Amino acid sequence: MFDIGHRIRQLRVQNGLTLEELASRTELTKGFLSQLERNLTSPSLQTLEDIAEALGVTMSGFFAEVSTEKVVFTAEDIFVDEQDDFTIRWIVPNAQKNRMEPIILELEPGGASREIEPHEGEEFGYVMNGRISLVNTADKKGVTVRKGETFYIRGNEAHYLVNKGTAKASVLWISTPPVF
Repeated sequence: MFDIGHRIRQLRVQNGLTLEELASRTELTKGFLSQLERNLTSPSLQTLEDIAEALGVTMSGFFAEVSTEKVVFTAEDIFVDEQDDFTIRWIVPNAQKNRMEPIILELEPGGASREIEPHEGEEFGYVMNGRISLVNTADKKGVTVRKGETFYIRGNEAHYLVNKGTAKASVLWISTPPVF
């Protein structure tokens, strides 16, 4: 099955465009394009044609299959989603098609991640900088995880991360199956 969101992101990055620049060229919102790239919504055919045109490809070029699977990813492949309290860096493009999805989550002081709903699977986290609290949504209890420490949890309960410290925290966070 063809991954439209990944292809939009791939062509956007290849053209050196930010979400904001693509939004301006297509007269779509940055939020809508972000949802498209993460496959949270689907475009109409007309919208997809407008996006393809803004990215400098024909519809047939947009759907052309890439023959080799990439295994090494560089800084140019990273997709960054900046929010008020946090930044998510998708470090493996199109990871939602894989069995696991790694991200780097950066939390500002006082910032919290999105809540992760219960899912079948597991999650692993490694705190690269700062310290975070891993919070179970049901009871609001959190456990502190410091720089150099890891967490490994089942996804059967809703949870999120919060930075209760005074410095930015960075976490390598891996989920299986993909949930971010």
